[in-house]
Amino acid sequence: MKQVTIEGQLRSEFGKKVSRHIRSEGKVPCVIYGGSSNVHFTTTHKELKGIVYTPEFKLANIQVDGKSYSCILKALQFDKITDEVTHIDFLELVPGKRLNANVPLRFTGQSVGVKEGGRFVVKMSTINLRTTPEHLKEAIDVDITNLEIGKNLRVEDIQLENTEILHNKRIPVAAVVTTRALNQAEAADGKK
Repeated sequence: MKQVTIEGQLRSEFGKKVSRHIRSEGKVPCVIYGGSSNVHFTTTHKELKGIVYTPEFKLANIQVDGKSYSCILKALQFDKITDEVTHIDFLELVPGKRLNANVPLRFTGQSVGVKEGGRFVVKMSTINLRTTPEHLKEAIDVDITNLEIGKNLRVEDIQLENTEILHNKRIPVAAVVTTRALNQAEAADGKK
């Protein structure tokens, strides 16, 4: 799994006034929770680019006052006007302790329906899971090879070991739909 290293400085003062002062210095207040205790720290926007501005699911190796924390990004807050990051929550990965994570789906193979002229439509790009850090993946591979025109691939079709999917099993994840050109060709064949 890809990893990003973030350097941070421990902070001991909290509250809105302190947070505003931290932001005025060009830093971002952050918190790590889920471990033995919460860790409040600050870091720069530059340190956060590798984990915030990417579609990939990555681990964050956070270095604060000589200690290292293995985390995942849990929540982001942006300024409504400038669109800069104003606060980040990280979840510490504790071996054996279950966690919820939103992991990207990666579609593999070439669909039978697409080969026949259909169009592949992604209906869900990420999936919410409950698992332990040992079974966490950077993406969930979903094989679409047998997906035919007019058919859906549903959450229930994704099989994962040691992982619980937190969505309704009937929700469609992807589909192959009929294209306008294919409809016109079928209509022309029907008129002959």
